[in-house]
Amino acid sequence: MKSFMDNNFLLSTQTAQKLYHDYASKMPVIDYHCHINPKEIAEDRHFDNITQVWLGGDHYKWRFMRSCGVDESYITGNASDKEKFMKWAECLGKAIGNPLYHWSHLELQRYFGYHGSLSAKTAEEVWEICNNKLAEPGMSARNLIKQSNVKLICTTDDPVDSLEWHKMIAEDESFDVQVLPAWRPDKAMNIEKADYADYINKLSEISKVSINTFSDLKKALFVRMDFFATMGCSVSDHGLEFLMYVPASDKEIEDIFTKRLAGTTISRDEELKFKTAFMLYMGSEYTKRDWVMQLHYGCKRDNNQKMFRSIGVDTGFDCINNYSPSAQTADFLNAMNDNGGLPRTILYSLNPNDNQTIGTIIGCFQDSSAVAKIQQGSAWWFNDNKTGMQDQMISLANLGNLSGFVGMLTDSRSFLSYTRHEYFRRILCELIGNWVENGEYPQDYDILGEIVEDISYNNAVNYFKFNL
Repeated sequence: MKSFMDNNFLLSTQTAQKLYHDYASKMPVIDYHCHINPKEIAEDRHFDNITQVWLGGDHYKWRFMRSCGVDESYITGNASDKEKFMKWAECLGKAIGNPLYHWSHLELQRYFGYHGSLSAKTAEEVWEICNNKLAEPGMSARNLIKQSNVKLICTTDDPVDSLEWHKMIAEDESFDVQVLPAWRPDKAMNIEKADYADYINKLSEISKVSINTFSDLKKALFVRMDFFATMGCSVSDHGLEFLMYVPASDKEIEDIFTKRLAGTTISRDEELKFKTAFMLYMGSEYTKRDWVMQLHYGCKRDNNQKMFRSIGVDTGFDCINNYSPSAQTADFLNAMNDNGGLPRTILYSLNPNDNQTIGTIIGCFQDSSAVAKIQQGSAWWFNDNKTGMQDQMISLANLGNLSGFVGMLTDSRSFLSYTRHEYFRRILCELIGNWVENGEYPQDYDILGEIVEDISYNNAVNYFKFNL
């Protein structure tokens, strides 16, 4: 029997072990999509206890605690930090088969030197070990990033954001990790939302563009994109229900926008027409600016309305949306390709059933402007587990170019989540190692090592054109 999460965790063959230890483990981290708060980096936040750095804002853990029947007071409520940790430890001890078990113990090993197993039995001991470690100067937000060998971070930022914290970080010569904004204009697109007009007013104020028409909206977004570019932004991200393509005339779009600003409810068809026009404009701008377009879709959000009203968004009440019309995805990319050009694009579906669909669609739009110009993004959210990662990479290898894959992203709000890159790299090396051991690929470490290093780090640097 193998030891619990030892040095060869998830690496069952000699080939996998060599690929991980000699190649993957040595590569730095590019965190090209996350939800870390740049303010905490700018201020180099120190955490008072493990609950603050581990459980605050982590809806993955919150969902599991609810599934264990834990009262909400111990999750997002007013229980003390220690009480919340004790409840989490009790739940984690029984999280067999859940990736949270692996993630949490990798974090305990790498950041706190704890190689035991966390459960109700060990909770008090681990609470003391972690809090004593967090009291050290080397455990601040910036130092956690540095010791994780991170070279660049892209946060997630709204067009109205001031980016003041990014500016502060960029001007601080004592911190050499790049922290760049990523353009996330969902609120400008989501015309169906009740507070849409209020948001447009705020965007108008920030951009100094009077927004009365869709043309005005495009001008305001253009102004803000110029500002984001001055702060080093070259990456966009969109959270979509699905990638729609419902074309309409310019007049129809102007009428829909005007009607909505006047407070009139629009139909579902009008909503999709507007969002199509919005995304086509965004894509054309990304092409002109040489930005990467990331499209995250397949999520149905805020399903538990009672809890949404109580504690708000991003609190663990989202699910996979099984409706993702592949024909519209292909038609959208085709329309962009025909009208102004298709930018480097990454497609992420929350539904793992879309793996093969994405694999076939991206093959229709590859060209010589970039290696794997249109990417299938890494296994996302509910899929960033061992099975999900394996399935995504096997599908990509079967239908496209795994060697050109930009690899893992953190997609997290926690400074301890960089062990997810280690988790991914171990799974990658195990997958490739098994192919080699099974005689499906030669044991040529010159090529194998290059492939593993590229997927771990180099492909992301080259694809996003980061200046490192």
